[in-house]
Amino acid sequence: MITYDRLFIGGSWAEPSDPEPLDIAAPHDRSVIGRATQARPADIDRAVTAARASFEAGEWRLTPPAERIAVLRRFNALREKNAERIADLISRENGSAAWFTRAGQAGLTRQAHAYLTAAETFAWEETLPPSGPGTQVRSIVRREPVGVVAAVIPWNSPFSSATSKILPALLAGNSVILKVSPENSLSMGLLADLLEETGLPEGVISVLPADRETSEHLISHREIDKIAFTGSTRAGRRIAAIAGEQLKRVSLELGGKSAALLLPDADIGKAVAGLKFGSLLNNGESCIAQTRILAPRARYEEVVAALKELVESLKVGDPADPDTFIGPMIRPDQQQRVRDYIRLGIEEGARLVTGGPGISEGLENGNYVTPTVFADVDNSMRIAQEEIFGPVLVVIPYDTEDDAVRIADDSEYGLSGGVWSADREHALAVARRLRTGTVTVNGASVAFDGPFGGFKASGIGREYGAVGLGTYTEYKTITV
Repeated sequence: MITYDRLFIGGSWAEPSDPEPLDIAAPHDRSVIGRATQARPADIDRAVTAARASFEAGEWRLTPPAERIAVLRRFNALREKNAERIADLISRENGSAAWFTRAGQAGLTRQAHAYLTAAETFAWEETLPPSGPGTQVRSIVRREPVGVVAAVIPWNSPFSSATSKILPALLAGNSVILKVSPENSLSMGLLADLLEETGLPEGVISVLPADRETSEHLISHREIDKIAFTGSTRAGRRIAAIAGEQLKRVSLELGGKSAALLLPDADIGKAVAGLKFGSLLNNGESCIAQTRILAPRARYEEVVAALKELVESLKVGDPADPDTFIGPMIRPDQQQRVRDYIRLGIEEGARLVTGGPGISEGLENGNYVTPTVFADVDNSMRIAQEEIFGPVLVVIPYDTEDDAVRIADDSEYGLSGGVWSADREHALAVARRLRTGTVTVNGASVAFDGPFGGFKASGIGREYGAVGLGTYTEYKTITV
């Protein structure tokens, strides 16, 4: 049993305003694996006050970038040292399969290195050339921290979401309040332990698990200068409205309903093997999951059959088992939501190829969903338009390449996507046509040096690399 009976406020553990703990249940069997106190508005106020005081005092804000980089390198080394412990805890807490949480640790290292490298070469201050002949005026352009940042993250990939925000925000010299989901109280408590050991100045960082009401108190707080949010599009719209009213800076990484476009010359075996990871990573609870599979009509049944064989071969069960590929949904209500979408797909007239709303024998005590594939799906169906956030794939036929691009773009979302073809240059040409923030070609993994984010209702702003670092800065121009 893991217990966190205090809150990490301003870099140290403090007594909470409400000591009543929340039970943290394992998605595998719903047993209690830990307890943690939750932040209330009064605790948010303490964290914001500490952050504002630290920012105004300038101890971290005025630290040279090279020294900030050194501190964050120390944090990343601590995270790497505890990688196995982190992966195991997230598997227990989230239901994410062990293969995914372990692979995610290497991803966290790549993410951190991309931010740290970007910070080393970032244009923190530069002098522009004269603007015209004969002028003696020079412009010095500085990139300075935006202020106090509220970073609000979801439950599905807590460490990745957390570090994608706190690393660039801290590298830029900001003070940060990281608001995490109650379900992740244990893994984010471990993150707070590592941050405490890192040795940041007092007040610079807080890590607070809290419910939605308390979250809204944070993002509405007048002393918050920027909101960095990852989560649902619905919540993103609410946050954007609050930010607009108060003229806060805001970046939003929101939902997705990404398409995998299999061109007629694609190697179906290789494509489906790649979609095992591109479509079903993290039990399907991933904003970048490519859950709409677009197949050429001439090869449609071949694709459907290959996906059926793939999905039926995947082991569903205890996330701690190294042979498990798909674990349970994080909560009973998320399990019910996904099962309701499967029933909806049947009602909409899609062909149920494999899976369904039932639960496999032996898994009834956990938040399990049977991985499901639907065929004969029209892109207008709700199962093709709405983010299900579970292991449910829909296979949509297309006639021509133009038709495929149209279908892929026929969505309110535009976060990710993929193109598969034997001709890489042709796949690149198609990828350039798609209205989405990230496109993978032939199963390439997402890089961390390029900008990540979405078009349309998938968000505002970008994360990762130099562009992601820049979103936590303000421009200042000095003329001399």
